[in-house]
Amino acid sequence: ANTLRVREFLGRNAHPYTYIDLDTDKTSQELLDRFEVKTHEVPVVICNGQVVLRNPTIQQLADCLGLNVSIDPSQVRDVIIVGAGPAGLAAAVYAASEGLDALMIETDSPGGQAGSSSKIENYLGFPTGVSGQELASRAITQAQKFGAKMMVAHKVVKLHCDRRPYEVVLDDGNTMSARAIVIATGAQYNKPPLDNLSRFEGQGIYYGATYIESQLCVDEDVVVVGGGNSAGQAAVYLSQSARKVHLLVRSATLSETMSRYLIQRITDNPSIQMHFRTEIVALRGEAGLEHLSWIDRENGETSTHDIRHIFIMAGASPRPDWLRGCVA
Repeated sequence: ANTLRVREFLGRNAHPYTYIDLDTDKTSQELLDRFEVKTHEVPVVICNGQVVLRNPTIQQLADCLGLNVSIDPSQVRDVIIVGAGPAGLAAAVYAASEGLDALMIETDSPGGQAGSSSKIENYLGFPTGVSGQELASRAITQAQKFGAKMMVAHKVVKLHCDRRPYEVVLDDGNTMSARAIVIATGAQYNKPPLDNLSRFEGQGIYYGATYIESQLCVDEDVVVVGGGNSAGQAAVYLSQSARKVHLLVRSATLSETMSRYLIQRITDNPSIQMHFRTEIVALRGEAGLEHLSWIDRENGETSTHDIRHIFIMAGASPRPDWLRGCVA
């Protein structure tokens, strides 16, 4: 799970890296044994060929790679944009192009939830579709061309709105000041109410369907949970590599939540099987996910399946906690 987290961060931030699988590369395993690297210290990241990090946090990795080295925290900026999804990136492009000193602060990787989408086909200006990562990459290049800057792997935890300029407090305790704040914090993924869900996150439970995740489930059965466009895009994309995709939807129809073009593709795809009014009720496994059970609310029947990969696209909720006391 930790290896997947690091690879996703590097991939979505377009940072080149070489990945060595310890299960297949005996030489690397022997090297780690010699340096007494424990299991919980994997992944080991050799950063810039000099610094060795053992199971680093995303923040430690970003600092080691120098991703935020050009940002002066003491500078008072014209505008701080909290979040670098499509809305935050657009705000940065427009602000910087007008000559404003703009800084984006992003918790994880630019692109937000759109950035983890394999293909977006209903976005203006891309008639043949565009991957979320490509869309984000183009937007970053455009924003930086005008002089906007971006800080990654840091989270804004509080806003001081009783003083001017405004101050945002970061997760490491540092503060940054700006004359204006743009709130583009997007949303956090909704999660099914399953007791052991967090235990399998990154080890069978995923919230994005990108190339990295798709390689984990080649020629296997997978489950996609959700009835919106994200779920539809994930099901179509995964059907290219998985043996069978089970699409689980709580409602009785897709027409109210999914675009018509996606519904048509899913209906015409023999590798995708629809399950309406169906919900997951149990997850089981040792080192990773091995079995799951779902219930068909139509007839009340519960069935168990040997499936090791679940992609959850069950909608999202706003992230307003850091605005308490400032915004209603």
